[in-house]
Amino acid sequence: MHEDVLCIPAQYAEYAIFFIPEGSGTFHADFGTFAFTGPVLLFATPLQVLYMEDCQTLKCTMLQFHGDFYCIEYHRKEVACNGLLFNNIYIDPVVHLTDKEASRFAAILNDIAEEADQDVPSEIVLRSYLQLFLAKSSSIKLKAIDEHTDRPQKDEQMERFRQLLDELYLTLHKPSDYAGLLAMSADNLTRRCNKYFKKNPTQLIQERIILEAKKQLHLTRQSIKEIAYNLQFQDEFYFSRFFKKITKVSPQAFRDKTGISIVADLYKE
Repeated sequence: MHEDVLCIPAQYAEYAIFFIPEGSGTFHADFGTFAFTGPVLLFATPLQVLYMEDCQTLKCTMLQFHGDFYCIEYHRKEVACNGLLFNNIYIDPVVHLTDKEASRFAAILNDIAEEADQDVPSEIVLRSYLQLFLAKSSSIKLKAIDEHTDRPQKDEQMERFRQLLDELYLTLHKPSDYAGLLAMSADNLTRRCNKYFKKNPTQLIQERIILEAKKQLHLTRQSIKEIAYNLQFQDEFYFSRFFKKITKVSPQAFRDKTGISIVADLYKE
């Protein structure tokens, strides 16, 4: 854990959480652009391209952890953070806090720092603090979603687009394909998608493919060629070019930096 701000784009091999007790700015994570006002928590997955606007004026504490230390897939039942705080292209990675909640998170971060500074830090204690941090974050995020304070008023057509994309992203790659299924113009889809998800349809389609690619690279031992086949690319070279264009790293580099999760040997999905 250390204080840091992202004044220039950066990629980390670890999961990252940014605690910003006050101030405002804009958080960029891959295609997403998210305005925020503190106190907030911002969440990022391994090797996302991250940076912040107005970073010089912000006090920011960054907490990082590697999947080998705390595997969010393995702990998915105890802490519902996977698909909520991390690895979700549809929900913004921002958790808004009250002043009281911010004080509590600051205390947990202080506890983590104190334990990490011990001559022989306890991994069990550190994992417990991290699990508490993620559990409380998930609880606050879920409450905000349930109370509809986390995004514009629910748009049934955009929720339907989300459903269609999750079902058809391997075969339908053009916004016009989804606009036709939704009986709306491509321009209308783009406008409503930008308002609701803060991303355009093309970005969401590409991110959905990349999300699945990252999942298979990290959570399975399949070869790059096998994963390319699973994702219906014509060959592994085209898949690698597409992946690197979006993520700035090759599939093999992503796997090398993040490693293969222990989940790969624990269960199959």
